[in-house]
Amino acid sequence: MIEIGKKAPDFTLKDHHNKDFRLSDLAGKKILLSFHPLAWTSVCAKQMKNLDEKYEEFLLLNIIPAGISVDSIPSKHAWARELELSKLRLLSDFWPHGEVARLYGIFRKIDGFSERANILIGENAEVIWVKLYDIPQLPDPEEILEFVRNGG
Repeated sequence: MIEIGKKAPDFTLKDHHNKDFRLSDLAGKKILLSFHPLAWTSVCAKQMKNLDEKYEEFLLLNIIPAGISVDSIPSKHAWARELELSKLRLLSDFWPHGEVARLYGIFRKIDGFSERANILIGENAEVIWVKLYDIPQLPDPEEILEFVRNGG
């Protein structure tokens, strides 16, 4: 798994609107990559809804949150509509399958999806916070907000 202090690998993925999300285009901002195993599951749905609900709080702290999983763009698009997400971008790590999760060292080969993890990248493109969660565990977005509010 990627470690704190390491340069975040750059990548480009399509979001649920089929628009490019390029990490390097967001230089000068903190980026929260919120990995979730699979769309259409209850914990993943709550994880993404929580991020969407806290989106403005993230922006106030110069953080751009994004959800990321191995699901296809059409699946992500339908899921975002089902969840009524209004701000959060859902990124498709579909093809090559799990490539970004592999870059960050959190792809579960046996399952074919990523770990549930939050990786926060600082303004200088270095990883500043990482946390893995048990697959059934719901991440609390307040952890990241508090970390940044406290100088992280």
